[in-house]
Amino acid sequence: MQNNTNPMFNNNKFKLGIFSINCSGGLAMTTVKESWLNSWENNLKIAQLADKAGIEFLLPVARWLGYEKGSSFHANVLEPTVLASALLASTNNIAIFTTVHTSFHHPVVVAKQLTTIDHIGHGRAGLNVVCGWNTIEYEALGVKFWQQHEERYRYSREWFDIIKNLWWRKEPFDWHGQFFTLKDIYSFPLPLQKKIPILNAAGSNEGKHFAICNADYLFTSMMNMEHLQKNITELKEQAKLQNRKTPLGLLTFCYVVCRQTRKEAEEYLRYYSQEKADWQAVDKIINLAFNNTHSFPKEQLFSVRNRFSAGYGGYPLVGSPDDISSNIVALYNAGLSGAALSFVNYLDEFPYFRDEVLPRLEKQGLRESYKY
Repeated sequence: MQNNTNPMFNNNKFKLGIFSINCSGGLAMTTVKESWLNSWENNLKIAQLADKAGIEFLLPVARWLGYEKGSSFHANVLEPTVLASALLASTNNIAIFTTVHTSFHHPVVVAKQLTTIDHIGHGRAGLNVVCGWNTIEYEALGVKFWQQHEERYRYSREWFDIIKNLWWRKEPFDWHGQFFTLKDIYSFPLPLQKKIPILNAAGSNEGKHFAICNADYLFTSMMNMEHLQKNITELKEQAKLQNRKTPLGLLTFCYVVCRQTRKEAEEYLRYYSQEKADWQAVDKIINLAFNNTHSFPKEQLFSVRNRFSAGYGGYPLVGSPDDISSNIVALYNAGLSGAALSFVNYLDEFPYFRDEVLPRLEKQGLRESYKY
């Protein structure tokens, strides 16, 4: 029997997630001693803390190689689907996504994996679809990387169409497409959820069209509030043209430095992201992003170098609990549905965010009071 228990579809106006806990360093490109250690034990601890706090989702990253020799940033990564399986078995309410590259995984295998972890989590699995941008990984794995966005997304559309058919068809079927030829395929059991939530990050026109047609939530970067509002207006107009049955949710990602005072937060930000930055990793990633993705406006990539060291180019939530809650309210008012959050050290810093920021968001009416 299918159900609809995933917290990604709850009543909270602004969803919150925890981002990239499966990767060494999280999203902070820094050499500080407290930099995130992505051990299984630490992943389990932060997952259970987030679960008990009413956080909607965990979003691990799929990474197969570190970015730069000599840098520890993302050199050590726990595979997201296996991790999601274990964490779903060890939590009770939180949604846990796996991140999957369309070119690296066969759609029939992915459909079965997602159904399996959905059963393990009693209807709390989610899928983050990545259509490809990191050429280093494609070269290392010997997989074709389509330089043209049009072809890349034609492949991804067919890949995902196969998965969707496997999730709702109750009889075997054949598939004759441009990229896949399949015979008598099926995937039983079906997922527990009526609709497994789908995330997709997009910057190019082709990517946005793919997300609008297929995803529940489009994951978008933001340089500033003006850029965000313009982007949201365009995306909502495009979504209307596609006659979606449900509204398109819009998420961004933010790095959080929450301290008792704004001065303390800014001092720590400067320390870890400037004085102790891993500039080798920063410049490697900026060059890759500049050449292979449209997620960040190219004219602004190099101007936000400091934000890459702080949190992979995410939007800064830096200051006191009042500062951060006010900024989140502004993100909601701009049209966002939620944000995935990162910290330099999730276990050290999330409890203060939980105790001080979440109650403020409840008072603002963005989130309901949560009792575990």
